Amino acid sequence: MLKLMLKPRNLIQPEDFSVEEIDQILSLSQNIIENPSKYSRVCEGKLLATLFYEPSTRTRLSFEAAMFDLGGNVLTVSDANSSSASKGESVADTAKTVSCYADIIAMRHPKEGAPLVASMNASIPVINAGDGGHNHPTQTLADLLTIKREMGRLDNLTVGFCGDLKFGRTVHSLITALRRYENIKFVLISPNELKLPTYVKESLKKDNFEIVETTDLEEVMPELDVLYMTRIQRERFDSFDEYERLKDSYVLTVDKMNAAKQTMRVLHPLPRVNEISVKVDDDPRAAYFRQALNGKYMRMALILKLLKEAEEGKQMPPLGDVRINELVCDNPRCISSTEQE
Repeated sequence: MLKLMLKPRNLIQPEDFSVEEIDQILSLSQNIIENPSKYSRVCEGKLLATLFYEPSTRTRLSFEAAMFDLGGNVLTVSDANSSSASKGESVADTAKTVSCYADIIAMRHPKEGAPLVASMNASIPVINAGDGGHNHPTQTLADLLTIKREMGRLDNLTVGFCGDLKFGRTVHSLITALRRYENIKFVLISPNELKLPTYVKESLKKDNFEIVETTDLEEVMPELDVLYMTRIQRERFDSFDEYERLKDSYVLTVDKMNAAKQTMRVLHPLPRVNEISVKVDDDPRAAYFRQALNGKYMRMALILKLLKEAEEGKQMPPLGDVRINELVCDNPRCISSTEQE
């Protein structure tokens, strides 16, 4: 039996924060945007460890830029081959070790549930920076900040998700977050092979959200308030031929934008491949590079929140006698059910 143990606050999935806490993070992000000098030294003497076992540009650099802008420093692993993971070290042991050196961890991992396992073994806060096709909660907070700044609200919206809805962790996380707001209509645009996973759709149906599934982007463009474009992810396919067949399923062009509302906004978690024409970048409704910048400010706010709560002794609920491999996760690929006995 595991000993009763209290853990620091973490961010593993969007539901880890209440709507009120998310609103506080968004408000703090806005305050940082308006008063950057006020926050330039608040993390002096603090260390962020970025453990990235999967390629990343925006997420890793925005975490590091966020910590530097707060006056802190960074320890980084940007390649699994440069870490002890290449020797077979478990995620749990890595988390315990890094807890000896840093004050907070941001982890990206190709296997679902790895940050969850890390959080249950670390003695410092852990932030999920993306785990396989499961969740990407910090991107979700950046998305929410962008929608709030661009649209002025987070309710009464028709949101279209286009592209890879099967493996797109940013899609799964944002849908999970938006279902906590009022009057959200979800429009799901994808090839049949890349539809939203059943476990995500069932959660929406359970809460009586309106869902529209289609393969036709142009058909639904006029009704959208937000269009969340995603790339078809080569790294999620076992078959290269299947990827080649599906990779250009949707391309957002200037002509397609002509059918959209003037108030509509286009978001994209980036990187972009072929799914948005570069000519769309000049359209003021294209918000994806503003979205990337918002991500840095949001991560500054998140780091501040978790470090402050750790110093105040705020903790996760006790685990009691629950073993990691007995945790319930709707995603059958979650590493939390396989790494430890």
